[in-house]
Amino acid sequence: MNKPVYILGISCYYHDSGAVLLKDGEIIFAAQEERYTRKKQDDSFPNNAINEALSFAGITSESLSAVGFYEKPFTKFFDRILSTLFKVWPRGFMQYHYAMQDWILKKLWIPHNIKKELKYKGDIYFVPHHESHAYSSFGVSGFDDATIVTVDGVGEWATATIGKGTSNPNPKAEIRKEIHYPHSLGLLYSAITYYLGFKVNSAEYKVMGLAPYGEPKYLEKMRELIDVKEDGSFALNMKYFTFEKGLRMTGKNIEKLLGKPRRKPESELEQFHKDIARSLQDLTEGVMMKIVKHAKNLAGSDNLCLAGGVSLNCVANGKILRSGLFKEVYIQPASGDAGGALGVALAIWYNTFNGSKLPRMDHAYFGDEYADEEIEKTLNKEGLPFVKMSGDGLIDRVSTLMQGDNVIGWFQGRMEYGPRALGNRSIIADARNMDNWQKVNLKIKFRESFRPFAPTVLEERVSDYFDLDRPTPYMLLVADVHPERQEEIPAVTHVDGSARIQSINRDQNAKYYDLIKAFDKKTGCGVIINTSFNVRGEPIVRSPEDAINCFLNTHMDYLVLGNFLLSKIEMPEDRVLNKKDYLEKFELD
Repeated sequence: MNKPVYILGISCYYHDSGAVLLKDGEIIFAAQEERYTRKKQDDSFPNNAINEALSFAGITSESLSAVGFYEKPFTKFFDRILSTLFKVWPRGFMQYHYAMQDWILKKLWIPHNIKKELKYKGDIYFVPHHESHAYSSFGVSGFDDATIVTVDGVGEWATATIGKGTSNPNPKAEIRKEIHYPHSLGLLYSAITYYLGFKVNSAEYKVMGLAPYGEPKYLEKMRELIDVKEDGSFALNMKYFTFEKGLRMTGKNIEKLLGKPRRKPESELEQFHKDIARSLQDLTEGVMMKIVKHAKNLAGSDNLCLAGGVSLNCVANGKILRSGLFKEVYIQPASGDAGGALGVALAIWYNTFNGSKLPRMDHAYFGDEYADEEIEKTLNKEGLPFVKMSGDGLIDRVSTLMQGDNVIGWFQGRMEYGPRALGNRSIIADARNMDNWQKVNLKIKFRESFRPFAPTVLEERVSDYFDLDRPTPYMLLVADVHPERQEEIPAVTHVDGSARIQSINRDQNAKYYDLIKAFDKKTGCGVIINTSFNVRGEPIVRSPEDAINCFLNTHMDYLVLGNFLLSKIEMPEDRVLNKKDYLEKFELD
């Protein structure tokens, strides 16, 4: 009997550290380190995620056939970072100071750290950053051939690539064209995110959500920032950017161009800022359309695989799909740096072990899970009242409770891989109630009121509500809500009439599907609100303890942990945030 091939993929030391474990090519475990450390977008070595992966598989590091890292750190440091710093010297002194500390103390020691932390003595493979991105999508797309486009901030040198995916005799992702640093669409988007007073590498999705509130009044001015050719190649006008030589993304020149100084974080958002966001979004969509059009000409496939942080821009993704350029578009749910861990593992499986093609990855439930016994033990330890219900009884009860203005924490099964909660670590509510939009934003998530919520819709009912003719399981496509349906589901209809959609079928997640199906039977509505189970500034919850803490310290009405139901009204007063305020709200209702 052949010994199983276990491959561990690792991404870390930039943002969104993660670990992925494959067994004979199959994804056994995948998670981000932030879920364990509770530090949002943690960039540290993913010890916790790795240990959980090995424990889940019932193996030690001695059973690993290979370990892979999602980029080539020596190339990145000695080739790009040092040469860039010397190019702008002495203006880049502070950046040089911080970079030297970061790299000399940590990042250059990646092979040593892997061997030390894992007590691992086998082979370590380093795959270029964008090649890892390419494999992370094509390698689990199920396509025999594909056009591959990866776009992000920067890897070693590449910031955007075009590639060709083939599967004969086994999957290969070949990079055919690259754009190099400092010219980066991802860094352009991050620079304007910084200019708008949001956090870089974290809040770009806020800018995307803000854009529909504005008009593209500054689009022509923004064309000064980037020279785009018809083939999608581009070059930034570096006089407007300072990230090469300093610790900030932009300076005075961009403020002169756009007419106002950088917004102070947490200050009031003016119409100007909304118009800037819209202009940036329109610019980004235009560049992406040119890139994918040229990519199809170069690679020749009607299937498109997208990866890299910019591929999380679901508005641009929706525009690409609607263009009709491609018959099929596949985007892996952890498209950012966390997905690099999957990509490098797949690259090793296909190239080193000549592994066979994997079926399409159509769900993202690859993290921790907790049995009812563990959950009950936690609840008893916390001293909280609860009701345990059977599967059908729980579905019936929760689908009734969800009607109206109750907001429910839904904690089930294996944790999702990637930045989106997809029905196992979710906060859910009735999409028909417009008041739920502000309630969840302000009293539960503690975040900006403009932020939209995504709907989860039964897969068979996608086209009933949305201008979309296919499943979209990862919230990575935006489509219009049918005009006649917008008043029915106002809490998930954005100001421009669109929605960022998650579809669900029973094979992907039976319990979540059954809940929405029961809600549909009772109300005639096959759509609910689904947002990540966390508050602003924190990662999505991982454990029952995390979920209980979030439940007790927000105005969430109910919590469902496995088959256990908790009601806020029954919680001890000394355990609940502002119980008096909550009770007054309850009485008013």
